[in-house]
Amino acid sequence: MPQPLSELIQNVADRIRATNTPVVFAESCTAGLISASLARIPGISEFLCGSAVVYQVPTKTEWLGISSEFIQNEGVVSEKVAESMATGVLQRTPASKLAASVTGHLGPGAPSDQDGLIYIGIAVRNGTEADVQIFRHILPAEMTGLPIAGVETLREWRQWKAVEEVLTHVQQALEVP
Repeated sequence: MPQPLSELIQNVADRIRATNTPVVFAESCTAGLISASLARIPGISEFLCGSAVVYQVPTKTEWLGISSEFIQNEGVVSEKVAESMATGVLQRTPASKLAASVTGHLGPGAPSDQDGLIYIGIAVRNGTEADVQIFRHILPAEMTGLPIAGVETLREWRQWKAVEEVLTHVQQALEVP
């Protein structure tokens, strides 16, 4: 786990425990890094329900119940797809109280207007419904800040930055009374 994120990951795990909030993830561009990072924390299995790594459109459709037509109309990297991913994984994980999703274009080869663009969905169970928030971030076009051990490409660096953004939003959602 990248050193700069270890404190954030531990803080999120501590907050999950303190609030007794089981969580689940729907990860596209991070390909499972979010849940893998949390899974390194001893005892988190009591609260980490899992993660659906839904990298391809057919997987989003089959696993989360998002229609391919909807994805085609909205765009795979969009606010609406991030919302559908979060609500879809929350609906399919009854034990979870909070779901987080992430979809994005991390390059190389991303359309110029979407290069580094990610959308994050946070869905919190509220009875039979879910309260959903969507966040939009543009990740930098070059590696900045502290180096991350073992990360040599912009794409990998952006994946870890996306993990950081998602976990920051999860932590903020858990701080709401």
